[in-house]
Amino acid sequence: MQRYFKILMLFWETAIAAELEYRINFLISAITSLGSLIGSIFSLFLFYRTGYSFEGWSWEEALVVLGIFTILQGFSTTILVPNLNRIVTHVQDGTLDFVLLKPLSSQFWLSTRMVSPWGTPDLIFGCSMVAYQGSKLGLTWKDYLASLLPLSFGMMSLYSLWFILGATSIWFVKIYNVTEVLQGLLEAGRYPMVAYPMAYRFFFTFIIPVAFLTTIPAESILGRNNISWVVGSGFLALGLLFISARFWQFALKFYTSASS
Repeated sequence: MQRYFKILMLFWETAIAAELEYRINFLISAITSLGSLIGSIFSLFLFYRTGYSFEGWSWEEALVVLGIFTILQGFSTTILVPNLNRIVTHVQDGTLDFVLLKPLSSQFWLSTRMVSPWGTPDLIFGCSMVAYQGSKLGLTWKDYLASLLPLSFGMMSLYSLWFILGATSIWFVKIYNVTEVLQGLLEAGRYPMVAYPMAYRFFFTFIIPVAFLTTIPAESILGRNNISWVVGSGFLALGLLFISARFWQFALKFYTSASS
């Protein structure tokens, strides 16, 4: 475990050093993130401006959900996109051969080799929004602490789903559109699940677990989450993580390398 931690630190140090050669990208990323967040707040405001509210969710509480969604966007931009979207390139170019020859887990290498600082603005904006709305709702540090576990489970679930899709590139080389579809479905997490009709709630809870990514962590912060949902979120995250590892090993049986 200590060996993998040292390798992870080395990966991220070199990746950040390389990315910071283009520092203007951070400013562009911050402006883009701020524009996207303003657009999301405005779209949510259109629902609430006439006095309408999602069932059981005040304006401030709905913004907490949006803040958590923004944090997950930052996580995706920082970790998932620079790593998992490259699995397709490794398969296409044959560089996956060199990854498999390395004396460490290929899934670990593919999942952590790169890190992008350009997701930092989303992380900052998301945390700031949650903290600000939480102060208006009278939340304490214990409330924020209660959300860390379900939020971590949500990140694990998101990673596992993304990695499973990336692993399918061994059979279907060009799967960029599939990951775009996944990102599009995850956009539903901007709003509480009660914003959608019952059929959509079922789909975004039990088929594509969007509810476990944003709504359940938000309910944990607000102190109204049933412990069974948090436990279910944990089982889902660990189950998907296990499936992603097994699926990757299964997919590798069909990988014929660049020279075959």
